[in-house]
Amino acid sequence: MPSSSAPGHSPLAGKPAPASALVDVPRLITAYFSQRPDASLPAQRVAFGTSGHRGSAFDASFNEWHVLAISQAICDYRRQNGITGPLYLGIDTHALSEPARVSALEVLAANGVELMLAARDDYTPTPAVSHAILTHNRGRDLTKGAGLADGILITPSHNPPRDGGFKYNPPHGGPAGQDVTGWIEAAANRYLEAALQGVRRIVASQALRAATTRIHDFRVAYVQDLGAVIDFDVIRGAGVRMGADPLGGAGVHYWGLIGEHYGVDLAVVNPSVDPTFRFMTLDWDGQIRMDPSSVSAMQSLIALKDRYDIAFACDTDHDRHGIVTPSSGLLPSNHYLAVAIDYLFRNRPHWGAAAAVGKTVVSSQMINRVAARLGRRLYEVPVGFKWFSAGLLDGGLGFGGEESAGASFLRRDGTVWTTDKDGMIAALLAGEITARTGRDPGALYAAMTAELGNPVADRLEAAASPEQKRQLSRLSPQQLRSATLAGEPIVDVSSNAPGNGAAIGGIKVSGKTGWFAARPSGTENIYKIYAESFSGQDHLRRLLAEAQVMVDAAIAPAAGGEGAAAS
Repeated sequence: MPSSSAPGHSPLAGKPAPASALVDVPRLITAYFSQRPDASLPAQRVAFGTSGHRGSAFDASFNEWHVLAISQAICDYRRQNGITGPLYLGIDTHALSEPARVSALEVLAANGVELMLAARDDYTPTPAVSHAILTHNRGRDLTKGAGLADGILITPSHNPPRDGGFKYNPPHGGPAGQDVTGWIEAAANRYLEAALQGVRRIVASQALRAATTRIHDFRVAYVQDLGAVIDFDVIRGAGVRMGADPLGGAGVHYWGLIGEHYGVDLAVVNPSVDPTFRFMTLDWDGQIRMDPSSVSAMQSLIALKDRYDIAFACDTDHDRHGIVTPSSGLLPSNHYLAVAIDYLFRNRPHWGAAAAVGKTVVSSQMINRVAARLGRRLYEVPVGFKWFSAGLLDGGLGFGGEESAGASFLRRDGTVWTTDKDGMIAALLAGEITARTGRDPGALYAAMTAELGNPVADRLEAAASPEQKRQLSRLSPQQLRSATLAGEPIVDVSSNAPGNGAAIGGIKVSGKTGWFAARPSGTENIYKIYAESFSGQDHLRRLLAEAQVMVDAAIAPAAGGEGAAAS
């Protein structure tokens, strides 16, 4: 996120949301039902990014027609692939999630899908849906669709309150790969182009009464199984005081049950649910955004850091985490990932000796150093949690984590827990770490830097046309002509991730003590440069400046370097 000195940084960042920042929920819901997307306009078509289809009813990019079309496309996909088991449906607390749930219900029931809705009309975190899918599919052959479960998650993650989102998780329980999302996206857009001809639908009251519509208690099933992945005995024994802020999200009713069921000291610091999210402090750009990795958005919990031994928050669908420690305040996500990996591989004796460490190409090189010290194989992949799902499923990965504060890891016995991100176990692990080591993760990271180095990192954004973004996504190492980076010889230039050989959708350039990676944005006409240095802030600034020059030259005509925003 851009720093306070960056252009575009709002003077209201970190302050309570004023009335003018609140979404008009009645108007938003009206727009969901009344606006019709124009399938000839790219911005109004179905588009699955790394986290499903997202948009806003105000922009005709997330409306009833989108949900009806995507739901029918998923039914078609299930039919074509012989997937006949239950479909687990979860929603978060965004205003558009409930109407989208009703739209999806009408289509799924009309297609005869065995649909699992949450007991008590509960909100459902992403990891609880992944957990349900895997629990049902345990012991089944995932290459044969008969009887297999899958799921839909209605959430735009931490996006602003005006947004909606729709994701599909196939039988492996994690985010769908490009082959699946591409098929669903194309089918959904054909339905939009045909004004929904071919979409099957029955009224919601009839759909709820259908024999195929059933109730599943996601909350109890998930919470009662948590002891298989987190050591609550050590947390309870140490008397660790924990504070959880659901940020008004889907796990709001989970945290209290976790504390009660396991007998641990776990306070829910804000149990409020409000589709305007008026209780949030504003993010760096003055918008409301439920981002647990943002210092600006997390000000309310940071202010409480001395009340608890460890505090944490999750985003709206609870697949991302933010850790607040007395020693460090909000711990940068890369710092916590490094500490979590180091702790887990030292304290999970039943994990296989070959279980690897999974990270993305734009995550901190500190993780590389931690993995090397542990003697564990590193599996480095492009951005997107889908790349970790198979490894988590078969135990080949002990841990998979993204720089954007998303992670999951194996059960204590070395078997799969979830194949999608799980912000709740990442948060609770901070309590286990504090209990077992006697130090919070911030203090542990500080000690780690004394041995492995103390990296500094930053990110910048710069304007780029759609054509320049396409050029950057196809950039090859041969197109970068520089032999040095910030005064050091370049030791590696890659457009593919070393772990699985998949294209990273950009370029990564590494020197001895620093690196940068450049990628086009999937939602805006900008590109992003991530950089990290083990040689201090001056070296980092030089890295970023030279990186932008290299990228602009490679995607000439220049990508509008003026107005780049450091973050």
